[in-house]
Amino acid sequence: MRTQQPKILIYSHDSFGLGHLRRCRTIAHSLVGTFDDLSVIILSGSPIIGSFDFRSRVDFVRVPGVIKLRNGEYSAHSLPLGIEEMLELRASIIEHTADVFDPQVFIVDKEPLGLRGEVRSTLERLGKRGTRLVLGLRDVMDDPDVLKEEWERKGAQEALDHLYDDVWVYGRQEIHDPLAGIGVSDRVHDKALFTGYLRREAPALTAQTPRSPFGEEPYILVTPGGGGDGVELVDWVLRAYEAHSRPLFPAIIVLGPFMGTDHQEDFVERSQHLRDVHVIRFTPTIENLMDDAIAIVGMGGYNTFCEILSFDKPTLLVPRIEPRREQAIRASKAEAAGLVSVLPIEHYPKVEPMVEQLARLPLQNRPSVARLDGLLGGLDVIGNRVSEFFAESEALPARAAAGQ
Repeated sequence: MRTQQPKILIYSHDSFGLGHLRRCRTIAHSLVGTFDDLSVIILSGSPIIGSFDFRSRVDFVRVPGVIKLRNGEYSAHSLPLGIEEMLELRASIIEHTADVFDPQVFIVDKEPLGLRGEVRSTLERLGKRGTRLVLGLRDVMDDPDVLKEEWERKGAQEALDHLYDDVWVYGRQEIHDPLAGIGVSDRVHDKALFTGYLRREAPALTAQTPRSPFGEEPYILVTPGGGGDGVELVDWVLRAYEAHSRPLFPAIIVLGPFMGTDHQEDFVERSQHLRDVHVIRFTPTIENLMDDAIAIVGMGGYNTFCEILSFDKPTLLVPRIEPRREQAIRASKAEAAGLVSVLPIEHYPKVEPMVEQLARLPLQNRPSVARLDGLLGGLDVIGNRVSEFFAESEALPARAAAGQ
C-alpha cells in the first residue's frame, strides 16, 4: 500500500551531454525546497552524475550508460554488452526502482517512451496504480517535420494520447510551441501546460567554486555546454583573440566534460599564449562564473538559455545545426523576441564577424529589456501543479471511504 509520504520519480535517458540531467536536477531541487517532506529520485544514464551535488531528499539511481553513434544507433558506454542486453538491463532497473519507490508522480524527460521504449512498461504499471504520469519537454525539440516522423516511428504519439496525464513544456508558447506542426491530437494539446523557463541561481560559494583569474576586471564567459559538439565555437572565439585586431574584454572559456581530450589539450595550449583568455576544462558550478560575467557566448542549449535569462546577461548565441536544429530554432526565436544576438555557424571560421560580435557584446541589451512577462516562472508553475496532484491523491482515499 502506498505511504502518504510524497515521492516523485524523474527519468532522464542521458545518452550524451548535460542538458537532461541538469534540467531534472533543477526541477528536483526546486520541488524539495517547496515540499518539506518530499523525496525525489532521478533515474539517469549520465556517466558524470556523481560530479554534481544534490540537495537533501534528492538522490539518483545510475542506470548503465549508452552512447549514440554517428549512424544514429546506440551502443553500451562501458559494459561489454550488446545494445539489446543493455536496454533490457536498464528497463529492469527502471521498473524495479519504480515498483519499490512507488511515486505519486513520475516525470519523464523529453523521450515519451524512454530510450528505445525502455520506460513503456514502467509507465503502464505506474499508471494502473494511479501515479500521475508527466512528460516534460524543453521549449524547442527539433524541426517539426523531423520530430513528427521521429515520434510516429517511435510510437510517441500513441503514448501521449493514452499513457500520459500531463505534458509540461518548459518554455513560453509565445516564443515557441514544440507541439505545433507535429500532428499531435487535440487531446494532447489539452494536456499541455506551458510553465515558462526554469530559473537558475548561483550556488553558495565554497573553496571549490571557480573564480576569475582576472580579479575585478570584467570578463566574457564562453560555454559550449557539455562540449561534445562545441569545438567550432571554442576554436572560433580563440581565433578572434589570437587575431589581436580589436580590444576585447578578457574571456573565460569552460570547455565541458564531453569535449574530446585532444581538442581540450589544443585549446588549453593555445590559451596559454593569450594574456586575456583563461580555459577551464569543466566545472559543475558554472552558474557562479555566469553570474559574475559581463556577457555570455554560448551555443543555445536549453540550460544555457535558462541561465542567460536568469542572470540577465547580454548574450551571443552560435547555435549548431546538426544533428538537430533545436539550438538554431531557439536562437532564432530568442533573437526575434529581443533576448539575444545570433552569429550563424555558417560564417565559421571567418575571424572578423566573431571579433565584431565580441567587441559589441557587452554593450548589447540585457534580456530583461524585452519585458516578457512570466518568462522565468517555470519552477513556480511546476510546484503549484504538483501541489494540486498531491491534493488530488490525498482526496482519493477519502472519497473511496465515503463510497463515492
